[in-house]
Amino acid sequence: MGRMSQLDPAVAARLKRTADGLVPAIAQQYDTGEVLMLGWMDDEALHRTLTTGRCTYWSRSRGEYWTKGDTSGHVQHVKSVALDCDGDTVLVRVDQVGAACHTGDRTCFDADVLLPAPGQ
Repeated sequence: MGRMSQLDPAVAARLKRTADGLVPAIAQQYDTGEVLMLGWMDDEALHRTLTTGRCTYWSRSRGEYWTKGDTSGHVQHVKSVALDCDGDTVLVRVDQVGAACHTGDRTCFDADVLLPAPGQ
């Protein structure tokens, strides 16, 4: 991708990226465990997320960074960030303000349930 980053080299060395330099980032509501959305981060997006307290993603379709909530007001305030055991996925626990999904739904997983949870 060729973008420069100030991400800590020790963190960068642990990441297992896709061929285009990205890692999936799962956003989860910190207090309820609700899975909100999946976005993509490169080293710089992860650096920005870690240092600003707001989730920043790489838009594959637009080819640019976007900070959740800058245009919608639906901000993700970062509470914690964790790397999975393989180094190929980031979990960002956030306090979500408003809808997480671009469709206006609370989560990106509200609209198309393939198999309901037991008891639902």
